[in-house]
Amino acid sequence: MSWRSGSPGVVLTAYHPSGGAGDAPGGRRSGQYTMNHDHSKKIPDGTSFDRSGSQDSLDELSMDDYWKELENIHETRGNNHEERVALVVKEPDEGELEEEWLKEAGLSNLFGESSGDSLESMVFLSTLTRTQKAAVEKRVETVTQTMRKKNKQHQIPDVRDIFRLQNDSKGKVCDGSEPSAVKTSENKNETHDGTKGPKFSLGTDEQKSLLEDMPSSDTDINLEISFAEQAANLKDSSVGKMYKGGGGDTLLPNFRLPKDKTGTTKIGDLAPQDMKKVYSLALIELTALYDILGTEFKQQKAVKIKTKDSGLFGVPLSLLLEQDQKKVPGTKIPLIFQKLIAQIEETTLETEGLLRIPGVATRVKGLCQELEAKFYEGTFNWENVKQHDAASLLKLFIRELPQPLVTVEYLKAFQDVQNLPTRKQQLQALNLLVILLPEANRDTLKVLLEFLQRVIDHRDKNKMTLKNVAMVMAPNLFTFHGFGSKAIEQSEFAMAAGTANVMRFMIQYQKLLWTIPKFIVNQVRKQNTESQKKEKEKKDKAMKKLLKKMAYDREKHEKQEKTPNDTDVPQGVIRVQAPHLSKVSMAIQLTEELKAGDIVARFLIEKSGNVQTLKKEEVFLYEIGGNIGERCLDDGTYMKDLYQLNPTAEWVIKPKQS
Repeated sequence: MSWRSGSPGVVLTAYHPSGGAGDAPGGRRSGQYTMNHDHSKKIPDGTSFDRSGSQDSLDELSMDDYWKELENIHETRGNNHEERVALVVKEPDEGELEEEWLKEAGLSNLFGESSGDSLESMVFLSTLTRTQKAAVEKRVETVTQTMRKKNKQHQIPDVRDIFRLQNDSKGKVCDGSEPSAVKTSENKNETHDGTKGPKFSLGTDEQKSLLEDMPSSDTDINLEISFAEQAANLKDSSVGKMYKGGGGDTLLPNFRLPKDKTGTTKIGDLAPQDMKKVYSLALIELTALYDILGTEFKQQKAVKIKTKDSGLFGVPLSLLLEQDQKKVPGTKIPLIFQKLIAQIEETTLETEGLLRIPGVATRVKGLCQELEAKFYEGTFNWENVKQHDAASLLKLFIRELPQPLVTVEYLKAFQDVQNLPTRKQQLQALNLLVILLPEANRDTLKVLLEFLQRVIDHRDKNKMTLKNVAMVMAPNLFTFHGFGSKAIEQSEFAMAAGTANVMRFMIQYQKLLWTIPKFIVNQVRKQNTESQKKEKEKKDKAMKKLLKKMAYDREKHEKQEKTPNDTDVPQGVIRVQAPHLSKVSMAIQLTEELKAGDIVARFLIEKSGNVQTLKKEEVFLYEIGGNIGERCLDDGTYMKDLYQLNPTAEWVIKPKQS
């Protein structure tokens, strides 16, 4: 593995198929490692390492496990003479990075030939918080200046024009003087056209007062207010100071999510069209957060290279899943990955040094080659695989992916989490980064983290604490960029300590990381509401022309437009459909304490002829339509509160899509 900096591109080296490396440039074997593994010599003489900031939690942690794991990785690669394939990360030209960022955020029509044409983009921009708008404006300004320098012929908007449509009707933005998307407290339940509607909380001046008035604990994760807005409001406040102390497992803060009466939304709970909006908002929010905290956020792009098109190790994740789905339709996790975890767990998770003690390198190499030949045929003999060998093969699989599991685009952003000032902000950034990962990478990472937690649960026997597991796994997940081409330096030691710390966070707080923040869900709801309103206005305009032509009575038309919900269901009652159950429909009276789980339970006890085949853990209540595409509700969702947030939704009980 090699890393070259200070040149037009960064070279990442992928080894395949079986952990192979071969000779590094200049005759230097990749198995050689220039670091002295005596702990006292890990930092060059005379170099003082500043452990302040996000590294304070690692003061008491021995880095020995990290360096030993790194040495094992290099030894494995040194024993293999397979050809290496260099993965080049292109350094973008001026403005190219920002242009790509705007495309990723779904805002490519703010520049170029279609500039200013999209109503959808205008609706999207109208829902952004001040800090999010500032992040967009900053990138548009850079792209605009670059286009002017290059003298491109298509329309180049002034950055001030982009938000002008919203500014004219809602007041100033981004200067902190007036809110941009939230009415004053007197009109907080009114929509822009003056009609009553559900209130959506966004990240503006109203949120400043919410932050001041809301009783909160340092360990509460506030998902109702934009993370970047929180950072902006707390930037100069003592509230945001870090937890100090050593790095023992018990010293990490017990972060928790305060109960949300409208339900917690997890990744996988929303329909694809809403997840697309979530992705765009998460990218803008993460960028805004990094901007506020003074940390550079740059997505990196890998130049396409030739990779293996079949096999197990060194195969792109998407391609691996494609071939696995031919064997097991619908599988979302590589079969070899699942099998290796199952093989490790089959013996016992109480084995001392599990994950830390490597398998025998020559045996692991032989097993790897045998798996490549026999795994899909079903002729591989798993009885020959010792537990430590299986653990080594699992780590090898992660390392040998042609691109990192956390992707080339976001690897540096994951590494830079360590530089954020507080642990809460580090957790918030990780939450957004997990949302941004491609589905295959995110699903595989989730299974890995869940497995690592199960290993830690047996720490009394296997001696693998959260600290130990993080130290061992961090080099496998985060060192795609280097530690092979030059002697250890202060910056590399800092990155090692930092990525180990990030790994600890990902394991410890994994349940929080797969939560979609409520403020983002609310922004999606607002986008859907505004889009529906604009669409209705267009239809109404067309209908008015048609009615005028045909001389229809407008009052009669409006009466016919009334929805069944307005007349068929009494106020305070919802109609719940359950097409998969024996009781297919029921009118439910809403009460203050009624929860989604209560409704599901009520349906399940009703048996009218058909044998009940679905269990409670297999079916969920869904909120469909209105201001959301589709959302799977957690059992603790208070239905009256959610109904007030989305009164036009339909309610359906059905199995969750895998």
